[in-house]
Amino acid sequence: MTPRRARPPYADPAMSTSSSPSPGPLFGAERSRWLRWLPYVVAFGFTVSLLPSTIVVLGNDYGMNAGLAGALGVAQTVPLLLAVVRPLQAWWVIFAADLAAALVLASIPAAQGTIWPWPPPTIVGYLVLALALGLRERRRVLLAVWLATGAAGILSGFLRPARSDATWLLLFVLSGVVLLLAGALRERGDARRQLAEQETISEAERARRTLLEERTRIARELHDVVAHHMSVITVQADSAPYRLQGLTPEAAEEFGTIAATARESLGEMRRLLGVLRSEESERDGGPEKAPQPGLDQLERLVEGTVRAGVPVELTLSRALGELPPAVGLSGYRIVQEALSNVVRHAPGARTRVSVTPDRTGLSVLVVNGPPPRAAEPLETTGTGHGLVGMRERVRLLDGTLDTGPLPNGGYRVAARLPLTEPPTGKDPTRA
Repeated sequence: MTPRRARPPYADPAMSTSSSPSPGPLFGAERSRWLRWLPYVVAFGFTVSLLPSTIVVLGNDYGMNAGLAGALGVAQTVPLLLAVVRPLQAWWVIFAADLAAALVLASIPAAQGTIWPWPPPTIVGYLVLALALGLRERRRVLLAVWLATGAAGILSGFLRPARSDATWLLLFVLSGVVLLLAGALRERGDARRQLAEQETISEAERARRTLLEERTRIARELHDVVAHHMSVITVQADSAPYRLQGLTPEAAEEFGTIAATARESLGEMRRLLGVLRSEESERDGGPEKAPQPGLDQLERLVEGTVRAGVPVELTLSRALGELPPAVGLSGYRIVQEALSNVVRHAPGARTRVSVTPDRTGLSVLVVNGPPPRAAEPLETTGTGHGLVGMRERVRLLDGTLDTGPLPNGGYRVAARLPLTEPPTGKDPTRA
């Protein structure tokens, strides 16, 4: 996988050229602590330097009242600290203060060497604010800010034509350049971030495709290996009555049952292989061509288990009626897995299977006693995949499952399945 790239310092994760910017601080997505603190340091530096100089210039050079100069100086510089997080709100405050200062200065006789409507500290502070705006706000907001700056300068010329000079044009041009460059830098950062996200998505898709190809290869190998041996078993079992002389009718029937079971196993394995090979089937949930087993085949399943040496008593209610396919399939698979566990871990143990419906759901119960003392289990350890598969099927149907050992050494599997179709997006036939 490609290493995750750091986001550009000027691009917020939730911001794009077409969405509202996030109120997070500038450089807030950077991993470096120094870079995260850099906007605050810059804003604080300009504030502490511009605040006294603005007050001094307005009071001494322009002859403004000291108290008024102090108030306007604070309003023109202190909001720069807010510009780190909310530059647009800071612009409203500073722009209003700049206009108020220009109106006050228009009523004061001009001193020699002074410029109007924007004194030098005002121009510097406004350009710093424009930089913060360009790194955060959208293109149309920047255009509106730039036009408002130009309109204020033009109106100042009509307000006092004799005193107006080129400072309004200077601020208009410089603010436009700063807004343009900062906005281009932000959009470039957004484009880089989106490209990195697309690369991450593409890498994930490639990894997923690789996984699907590996699953297909394993399924193909599994089919080639197992299908060969199962086919040999089927042929040998089918041909045994013709190859072996003196077979009893019971033995011939047993060979026929073995052949039928092998063919059924081959069919289920091929259906599974088709699911593994078909990415579209897995993504779209297309139905399988062969019918899935249901509760009507439980008697056959129990008969095969009895022939394997496990005495099983089946209680199957005649009031089952028409069940949803997902419920019938899940009930069959739960009984099948439970009986397989009995054969592997408790051969010869007496087992009771009960499937009973009521108005709200289907109850599936499989209880086996302790195995005979002389019986040796085929497996002493297990992977637990069978129980995991049962829980997954029950969960997909929003049912319940209770499993656990009994005090006498047996084991109990109890499932409760609602008589409803699985929720949208869930398919227990693929569990």
